[in-house]
Amino acid sequence: MTLQPRHAGLGVLAVVLLAFPCFGPDSFAYDLAIRVAINAVVVIGLNLLFGYAGQISLGHAAFFGFGAYASAILTTHFAWTPLPALLAGAVATGLLAFVIARPILRLVGHHLAMATLSLGLIAAIVFNNETRWTGGSDGMAVMPLSAFGLDLSGEPAWYALVAVLLFIATWCALNLVESPAGRALQAIRGSEVAARTVGINAVRFKTRVFVLSAVLASVMGSLMAHYVGFLTPAAAGLSRSVEFVMMVVLGGTASVFGSIVGAGIVTLLPQLLHAFESWETLLLGVILTAAMVFMRAGIVPSLHAIFAGRIGRATRSGRRRADDAATGRSASGSQA
Repeated sequence: MTLQPRHAGLGVLAVVLLAFPCFGPDSFAYDLAIRVAINAVVVIGLNLLFGYAGQISLGHAAFFGFGAYASAILTTHFAWTPLPALLAGAVATGLLAFVIARPILRLVGHHLAMATLSLGLIAAIVFNNETRWTGGSDGMAVMPLSAFGLDLSGEPAWYALVAVLLFIATWCALNLVESPAGRALQAIRGSEVAARTVGINAVRFKTRVFVLSAVLASVMGSLMAHYVGFLTPAAAGLSRSVEFVMMVVLGGTASVFGSIVGAGIVTLLPQLLHAFESWETLLLGVILTAAMVFMRAGIVPSLHAIFAGRIGRATRSGRRRADDAATGRSASGSQA
């Protein structure tokens, strides 16, 4: 039984997630790790839509914001407990995504990009203007996450929760990609006309992955709101949507592990460059541009292609040496 790359990747991910607390991180390091994990789950869902199905979304932060504000509003104004509020937000977001999926996903290319961008802008306007419910630009407080009478408090507990969710999301995404549904999504990305010709219901598959990615964003938006304890419309703003797309493209489209790497880099890089003060934004742009120029397929697919090429060349070289040796022995035997 050979070890498949996805199993090896899951093993590495599990080791990293389990090893992180062993290094004795402080509260700041835990906070960054929690934010990376939350972003990574959102980006995994977006990559299924964008990278595997070929449907770009420039307004994905709207679903992130819907989940966040559902938890905030239901717990603050209607005295719901956080877990039912989170689930209600996920269900409502899924229904909304299902309703708008068919008209939006009929579009392609820049028309689809503009439609999803408009969705994000509408959500941001609503969150800003409905001050009675959302607090507007001033924001609103969000109660801590609790379930079954227990409050989730402290960075280690939050890290454990999001680490488990990240591993589950990664495992499920990898299984989906390898399933017939995943292959259907990739066929749609390659050519929707050809996919329909062989009997794939493109509308159904695109709708399903759109709803799935929206629900993942909603759940993680709710968790982020409860974790931070405060929410502003910036959570659903255009810049947030652009960050999510940047994470997908940088890590690698059609790469589940690329989603995690992209989320980690885009989340951590501004913190690492903070010491450069006024040069921070310029350096961030230069680094991201250089990554895209030299790794056009994304970091993970590009590195995979490099190492696979080296292993392939080493294997072919070894075979040639073995063939040459065998030829030499055969010639020696003939002479004898």
